[in-house]
Amino acid sequence: MWPHRIWLGVAVLPLVLLVPRDAPVRQVLAERPPGSSRERAGTVPQPVIVSRAAWHANESIVRERAVYTGAVRAVFIHHTGESNDYDCVDAPDLVRAVEQSHIEGNGWDDIGYNFLVDRCGTIYEGRAGGVTRSVRGAHTTGFNADSVGIAVLGDYRNGEKVPAAVVRALAEVAAWKLRPGVDPEGKVRLVSTNDESRYPKGKAAVLNVISGHRDTYETTCPGQALYDALPAIRAAAAALREGRGTGEGRPDTEDAGSTHHPLN
Repeated sequence: MWPHRIWLGVAVLPLVLLVPRDAPVRQVLAERPPGSSRERAGTVPQPVIVSRAAWHANESIVRERAVYTGAVRAVFIHHTGESNDYDCVDAPDLVRAVEQSHIEGNGWDDIGYNFLVDRCGTIYEGRAGGVTRSVRGAHTTGFNADSVGIAVLGDYRNGEKVPAAVVRALAEVAAWKLRPGVDPEGKVRLVSTNDESRYPKGKAAVLNVISGHRDTYETTCPGQALYDALPAIRAAAAALREGRGTGEGRPDTEDAGSTHHPLN
């Protein structure tokens, strides 16, 4: 039954529109009061990530190698748009379907997102090279430079509950990837590099450090339920940066209720 679900997901994926070739641009953080505890906060350890080799990425179809960019100053949250009723043990199949759709279907260099998260909270490496360095993705038209795109496998447009495991995973990636001194609950000033975004090329936008795709592009992504969870994701990421764990600031969510067996 999985091929049917996978290809259904591929059919819905174009809802999440991406542009892969934005040029790097200098992005400036909004100023905060000197000595802020959030400015003093450092990064957190890397969370457990399923590598491309482990989810069996098809490296033979990748068109170009990674393009490196500056330290991460913003995080953009997405959803991929397929059904939420998958078993988490089959999530790697969905990740491979995203890869095939982005490269062979849309003609992009590689999978657009830097990371993906399944409904059980497992984190997958997306675009190659982005674990140890900052790689420019193809996730947020006009704002791909110096940012990270994280996509949740599934559809959160119709009131679906966001699993607590998803909130935790998104917060962990954000807290880990954002450069030292960035407040996950703060603002960032970014300059658009593409007229197809909500902001014309060259126009500055003041956004949340952790934003949704819809904040910069005409789309429903990441779905209203996931978009409503962004304050909790920001709070959890800030808590991690300050060494307080992820116990604070979670939304009223439900666990996925499925046992997950991460790949080694």
